[in-house]
Amino acid sequence: MTENSPNTTVTLNNGVQIPALGLGVYQSSPEDTRAAVDTALRTGYRLIDTAAAYFNEREVGEGIRQSGVDRSEIFIETKLWISDYGYDEALNGFEKSIRKLGVDQVDLLLLHQPLAADFEKTIAAYTAIEKLLKDGRVRAIGVSNQTPTELEELISRTEVVPAVNQIQVHPYYTQPQWRAANERHGILTQSWSPIGGSYIYGDSEKNPLEDPIITAIAEKYSKTPAQVIIRWHLEHGYSAIPKSVKDHRIIENFDVFDFALTPVEITDIDGLDTGVRGGPDPDSLTLENYGFPIPA
Repeated sequence: MTENSPNTTVTLNNGVQIPALGLGVYQSSPEDTRAAVDTALRTGYRLIDTAAAYFNEREVGEGIRQSGVDRSEIFIETKLWISDYGYDEALNGFEKSIRKLGVDQVDLLLLHQPLAADFEKTIAAYTAIEKLLKDGRVRAIGVSNQTPTELEELISRTEVVPAVNQIQVHPYYTQPQWRAANERHGILTQSWSPIGGSYIYGDSEKNPLEDPIITAIAEKYSKTPAQVIIRWHLEHGYSAIPKSVKDHRIIENFDVFDFALTPVEITDIDGLDTGVRGGPDPDSLTLENYGFPIPA
């Protein structure tokens, strides 16, 4: 990262700096991904988050090259899918990812899901990405959706403490126990679905963007609710990867470095937590119900 980069960074537990705010491309179609990445990088983003299971790594690479931003300025992270867990399988999965991205090195490589039903494969995959780290093929390694218990087991059986645990965090689902476990080990919490969008709570659909506390704060600062929520993540020291394929939203989501929330406002947003997950429990993902081949 250059010193004049407008993107606030966080230092990982191995000394590598990661931009605090990035573009996520989950569920972005291949045809939309290229343009979204290009727009984000031209706007000032320097972190792009993708995954093998998103099936758009190739377009992420194309968007990076199309932007004209030098590769050395961009922090690329991707994730291995459970179908490529195991030692040799993970090494092969990484090779597939870098070929599609069109790069020689990835800045952050994560295991996408814990694969709790076959955690031995998870351990073997993590051991493989430790080798990639040692060999300089990646700059940092980590996990995603790992519970506190799974984190403890993984750390006890491997050599490198994960630099990142990417988990679902937004104002209606703050995951305090998971974040505390990350903090105990010096692991950065990276928030997926950071804005929350619409999510099912009980029998109704709730949207943090429409919450009266958040909209009132947004009005105070002449910001949008989405900008307030993103700022809340940054105030907590998380990394956030909001997703959009609309140019004006991508630009808007990055315009969060010219204001700060008060401690009371942060606490008020913290208090919106429902304790209810939106989406499946990560431990429910197995090779039988979510295993699918990742193409080369």
